[in-house]
Amino acid sequence: MLCVGLGAGMLVPLSVAATPAAAATAPQVSCTSAQAGLATKLQRHITAALANRRGTVAVGLRDRTTNTTCTLRSSTAYDSASIVKVTVLATLLWDAKKHNRYLTQRESDLATAMITKSDNAATSKLWQQLGVSKVKGFLTAAGMTQTKPGANGYWGLTQITVRDEQKLLALLTARNSVLSDNARAYTLKLMGRVISSQRWGTPAGAPSTVAVHVKNGWLSRSTHGWRVHSVGTFKGGGHDYTISILTHGNSTMNYGVTTIQAVARAIHKDLVPTTTSTQRYTPTSTPKEAFPAVPPA
Repeated sequence: MLCVGLGAGMLVPLSVAATPAAAATAPQVSCTSAQAGLATKLQRHITAALANRRGTVAVGLRDRTTNTTCTLRSSTAYDSASIVKVTVLATLLWDAKKHNRYLTQRESDLATAMITKSDNAATSKLWQQLGVSKVKGFLTAAGMTQTKPGANGYWGLTQITVRDEQKLLALLTARNSVLSDNARAYTLKLMGRVISSQRWGTPAGAPSTVAVHVKNGWLSRSTHGWRVHSVGTFKGGGHDYTISILTHGNSTMNYGVTTIQAVARAIHKDLVPTTTSTQRYTPTSTPKEAFPAVPPA
């Protein structure tokens, strides 16, 4: 079978253009919060942001400061695209910790390219070095039981859920026994240095006073159209929160980005009200990079 790599996504079987998905039924967002009125407000505004949007959207929000959570389709599985690159880096750091060693210069260079530029070749090299067994080992340690690594080198077809992505972001943003403090800081540093053309998605609407760490991914296949995903961590304005938004069934990449950013703006506005917000880049629907046509041997 011929294969192709698309977007900041991954190596995947070649597919034809997708038919736009039918409009989804009104999503049922579930929110809870220790802050009076916040859960109701978030539920209303996230639901409004998704009104009349086509495709299937999953949302996860957690704010430690107000003990707030919002979930929508938290266990629905999606092809990961480049979102899995954060898991690859976490696995690399977890494995290095087990062997009481630092990353080599080669590993550091590959990790930097993988996260800051969403470099697929770098990801393939690290995926091949680690092997699926080590990825599975990290997933078990992290309690990410719903994540299934892609087979035959197709790391971009790893199956992910909002629940597990939120677990991963939680490990990155608080002390734990899985990832060392240095590993967490290193991962967040790279997610904070993502190139400007890839800083769309969950950062949309975040006030300039909030520190942003993000990783995005996109991929088009014959089923479910465009997958467009964004995960991010945010700290500032008296809040410490993580957002995961996964989508598929989008007619174009831009359509998915617009959906994600509408939800993100609603969340940021409710958590950290402000009259101004930073402007975020919105990508074109045409990927700007070319990738290898076959998975690694």
